[in-house]
Amino acid sequence: MIKIPLFKKHFCISCFTLKLIIVVGFQLFVTSVFSQDFNNSGIIPKPLQETKKQGSFIIKPTTKLYIPETQNVSTVFFNQYLKDLGGFALLKSKNAGNNGINFLIDSTLKIKNEGYLLSISPEKIDIKAKDKQGLFYGLQSLIQLIKKNGKTLSVPAYEIEDEPRFTYRGMHLDVARHMFSVAAIKKWLNVLAFYKINNFHWHLTDDQGWRIEIKKYPLLQTKSAYRKETLIGHKRSNPHIFDGKRYGGYYTQAEIKEVVQYASELNINTIPEIEMPGHARAVLAAYPNLGCTGGPYETATFWGVFDDVFCTGNEETFSFLEGVLDEVVALFPSKYIHIGGDECPKTRWHDCPKCQKRIKDEKLKDEHELQSYFIARMEKYLHTKGKKIIGWDEILEGGLAPDATVMSWRGLEGGIAAAKLKHDVIMTPEKFVYLDYYQSLNKNEQTAAGGYLPLKKVYEYEPMPKELSPEEQTYIKGVQANVWTEYMSDVKKAEYMIFPRILALSEMAWSAPERKNYNDFLQRVNSNLRFLKGINYSTSFYEITGKPIEGGIILETDMPNAEIRYTTDGSVPSKSSNKYTSTIKITKPIVLKASLFKGANKVGKLYEQAIVHNLATGKNISLKNSGTGNYNIDKQVLVNGIKGVPLYNNGEWLGLSGTDFEAVVDLGNITSIKEIGINILNYQWQKMHPPKELIVEVSTDGVNYKQVSQQTKFSQEGINSVLLKINPIDARFVRLKATNIRTIPNGFYGAGTKALLMVDEIIIN
Repeated sequence: MIKIPLFKKHFCISCFTLKLIIVVGFQLFVTSVFSQDFNNSGIIPKPLQETKKQGSFIIKPTTKLYIPETQNVSTVFFNQYLKDLGGFALLKSKNAGNNGINFLIDSTLKIKNEGYLLSISPEKIDIKAKDKQGLFYGLQSLIQLIKKNGKTLSVPAYEIEDEPRFTYRGMHLDVARHMFSVAAIKKWLNVLAFYKINNFHWHLTDDQGWRIEIKKYPLLQTKSAYRKETLIGHKRSNPHIFDGKRYGGYYTQAEIKEVVQYASELNINTIPEIEMPGHARAVLAAYPNLGCTGGPYETATFWGVFDDVFCTGNEETFSFLEGVLDEVVALFPSKYIHIGGDECPKTRWHDCPKCQKRIKDEKLKDEHELQSYFIARMEKYLHTKGKKIIGWDEILEGGLAPDATVMSWRGLEGGIAAAKLKHDVIMTPEKFVYLDYYQSLNKNEQTAAGGYLPLKKVYEYEPMPKELSPEEQTYIKGVQANVWTEYMSDVKKAEYMIFPRILALSEMAWSAPERKNYNDFLQRVNSNLRFLKGINYSTSFYEITGKPIEGGIILETDMPNAEIRYTTDGSVPSKSSNKYTSTIKITKPIVLKASLFKGANKVGKLYEQAIVHNLATGKNISLKNSGTGNYNIDKQVLVNGIKGVPLYNNGEWLGLSGTDFEAVVDLGNITSIKEIGINILNYQWQKMHPPKELIVEVSTDGVNYKQVSQQTKFSQEGINSVLLKINPIDARFVRLKATNIRTIPNGFYGAGTKALLMVDEIIIN
């Protein structure tokens, strides 16, 4: 690879193309067939309109490059890019014309800001836009169209009109849990810009580390930036095991400026996040006077939410944070400063004399209004610096600060509520855009936070809540994917989680909904993987997935031209195993394994699923109460023969928030029963508490029930597999009742809020 000097002083639209080559080893080749749509250009994100014309434009040594002098655009990188591919560079022309690539600003165009018109004919290429961002994005689309055939560089003739759906298209990166080098961040910024993502949300502080140099407070660098050790494995593991190695570091102000400037050259706005009033353990370790108890504290060594937060009754807290923000504001030109506001327990405030005095003095109702006071006060200070605040949706609690923008992460509700209050909103619900979620249910998948978020689910998320009126929808400014790095300890692990799911975010944020089609997108992703050379991207979107139905299971894959071979005896499938053609009928407990084959070659990962077929499997079931949020599953999932996993991410767990579980299984006819079971999840640090008691009853007529068993102890952390043996009894109906503890008691995470009762697979033998 040719080494190219990185000229930072004068950046231009053309520069980015070569930066992409340097970072990801970009090579061009003829693209594959995308779809049956003749006009399909294969561009990601999907353009608003694209019309294929006859012929191609050939880029030759005599091709002229016209960029208006008023745009101050250097051609150094673009010319070097062409020289690397074709052995020549283009000369600049004073006038636009034929045999040229012309960049033209036209303020009268009837397109949105950042939009562009790309016109390619055999004679010339015109990129027109209202602003430099539009010219830049037009160039990124042009790059995706270039084909190399031998020594010839050609671009098929097209007329493309394109503009963004949302003005805010973002990716968040947490560097508090694990840091990444400036070089790695730049590499990722290149790809973000290439796919028209225009905001980089940089999460710089949290309980596990402080990552930005603040010269006024040197202990932030020497103490808060480091933790004594780091959790090994998943936080669900019991007991916790640590590596015993000091971990940490921070970005100097020079490095911060370097990243911000680099991003700006790529038309990416960088938004810093300084967490407050919660997630403050790292700060308190260095400045214990800012906490309610005075310490001692230490920078957190494992993941979660901690009771120790900034003391809101202490004036020193605000003096400290204002000093921090003074330096942050000077480093980030962004009009936004993100101040967190999420996951702030009120336990310390409740017991703190200073905080209680603040509540009394300010005539506040409770600790929730105290948080609102904190956020509003910081917003007012940042206004004096010409900045606006962004906060996670918890800033709605106790009343929203006057000019705050809300990031709706816990679901859609926060965004809907904020928009109805006429506040700007960025949709970032964890269920759809948290890239620390598993993207595969394969047992060999690298450790992730939890959840299940395959590429398709990201792509099909619709950010605009239908509950809003047309006027209220104007407050939805965009959408963002979040990269929390508890389980991404190095660049490769992070890249595996980010790519290619961030491409789905790109199209969701940029393209018109009616232009989206997942199968078409998959084909374009397959072609665009060449732009990710040098990045450890995932191909899990081509894996086998299973869908239980009554009496059997359906196997599916998005991999084109592949066949599925399977076994039901637990052996690994081979080319001679059963070929999947239709629903696999299940009449007994089995271990189903399946593999993908292309010709004689096995591709992708092994699919494996145990199916616990029993008397309850596939039978009708009724529920007294529905589940909540992500755990509001179809009732028949409780009897589909598939158990919920410890990660509670395979869609098998029913979760009831503060309400009881009561289910009746109809076996269809009177049957002799001797075992009744159910799985219960006990993860109290995730607000998932076992029931006070479990009662099992049976009936022959569905009216008169007899209690046959009871259990009150569920001490196993994780899954409690309850299988109650009873004296054989004839029954048609089986009723299971589990009593929710209702409110989480003091001393547990989430004290005072509703407990989740998590249940799954009912077993009857």
